[in-house]
Amino acid sequence: MKKVTVIGAGSWGSALAIMLCKHGHEVCIWARNKETVQEINEKHTNERYLPGIVLPEKLCAYADRETALEGAEIVISAVPSRAVRLTMVDFAPFLKEGTILVNVAKGLEDGSLLRLSQVMQECVPQCEICILSGPSHAEEVAKEIPTACLIASEKEEVAKMVQEDFMNPRFRLYTNTDVIGVEMGAALKNVIALAAGMSDGLGFGDNTKAALMTRGMTEMARLGMAMGGKMETFAGLSGIGDLIVTCTSMHSRNRRAGILLGKGMSLTDTLAEVKMVVEGVNTVQAACHLAEKYKVDLPITQAIYDVLFCHKDAKAAVLELMTREGKAE
Repeated sequence: MKKVTVIGAGSWGSALAIMLCKHGHEVCIWARNKETVQEINEKHTNERYLPGIVLPEKLCAYADRETALEGAEIVISAVPSRAVRLTMVDFAPFLKEGTILVNVAKGLEDGSLLRLSQVMQECVPQCEICILSGPSHAEEVAKEIPTACLIASEKEEVAKMVQEDFMNPRFRLYTNTDVIGVEMGAALKNVIALAAGMSDGLGFGDNTKAALMTRGMTEMARLGMAMGGKMETFAGLSGIGDLIVTCTSMHSRNRRAGILLGKGMSLTDTLAEVKMVVEGVNTVQAACHLAEKYKVDLPITQAIYDVLFCHKDAKAAVLELMTREGKAE
């Protein structure tokens, strides 16, 4: 068993901490908010992010970075994509050479267009960086509902080490060395989930959602492969698997946000209503810039961008997609 530190006390970080703690590891959570630290330590709950879930009594929380990382052999970064760089810079002095750093955020860095593992490599080059991805709602993992994910690293031996430490009868992990494909699938599926939610909000049916999901997967693979990812990765857990769960479940923040947008709510009001980070909103901007850079056509992604940031009517965007020039699949 190992000492594991989770950076970030959101829903996913807390769920993984619960799972690993029950699996026998020594686990602690770092949280920026001192009230959250107190709630975890004294009440053994995190009501804002995992309402109704009781945390293991041996799971502890800290607000001090150095204390939280003391003795940690594996560190999980569970902060939103937009906070990854600043968080890594803040924690860099306390991360030792060879520490395994597992990123669980799904997105791209706005501005630089870097994948999150690239951001981490810049900030904490002393660490062995992995990506944990796949169809995994935090609420279900916290309740020990059987879940399958994957752990990706360019070094297969590192991925296998995390696989061995994390896997248990309720949480199955596969290894993968296609870090590019895994990260791009994880990031881009949130954009398609926004589209699926908008379809629901507009009152469209299963036919529409199926079309958006399948053609959306084509866009995800098209861009990911142009960047160096492998087609088979997009057919796996971090591609089609994550896309299915994110486009169909009400646990999905991106789908919930899309529903509100489809009903006519403004982006500002939508984000306020969801109350948690909606990664697809940030990712769609980066994806459109990457499409230009790699000369890749992403009509659904561009349509979502136009609805979010150019005030295009969602129904009009759907009509434009449906009336594009006919072509072979």
